[in-house]
Amino acid sequence: MMQARSYIVRSMLGKTYDSQVCSIARALELVGERWSLLIVRDALFAGTTRYVEFQRRLRIATNILQSRLDGFVAAGIMERRTRSSAAGPEYLLTDKGRDLAPVLVALTQWGDRWAAPDGPPICYTHETCGSTAGVEITCAKCGALPDADEVIIRPGPGMPAEYLQRMAAARAAY
Repeated sequence: MMQARSYIVRSMLGKTYDSQVCSIARALELVGERWSLLIVRDALFAGTTRYVEFQRRLRIATNILQSRLDGFVAAGIMERRTRSSAAGPEYLLTDKGRDLAPVLVALTQWGDRWAAPDGPPICYTHETCGSTAGVEITCAKCGALPDADEVIIRPGPGMPAEYLQRMAAARAAY
């Protein structure tokens, strides 16, 4: 996996966030490049699976597209399947790739509010009932919908011990 991560970082961002103890930074190493989420968007919501379809829909340079698709395969976000050599391989989202759906919906909601002066260009709709689908922050225990300023951060189980020690030392200095 380290070799795959190294390839993705070089090809997508050209740097790592090794000094960051942050899942957002780690996620950006995988999908933070300009075209990445657009490729995932088209795979998730438009059913795009073939290289030529991505290229036609996005009008992305071929070398960049191939680099992103290869990176997604190496990271386990997509799987490359060859069914017929004439049509070329298919790039199918894995569970890891499909789990980006809420990220895309949340980013769309933000864009609809702050970057869509004429209103939302598309709407996510629950096919079963026809209602609008969206993403909200909810409390896992009580189900409340807290405002962003009511959400605080605390160290999780993946926080390195040495980082916790530095945080404790910094708090003690105040």
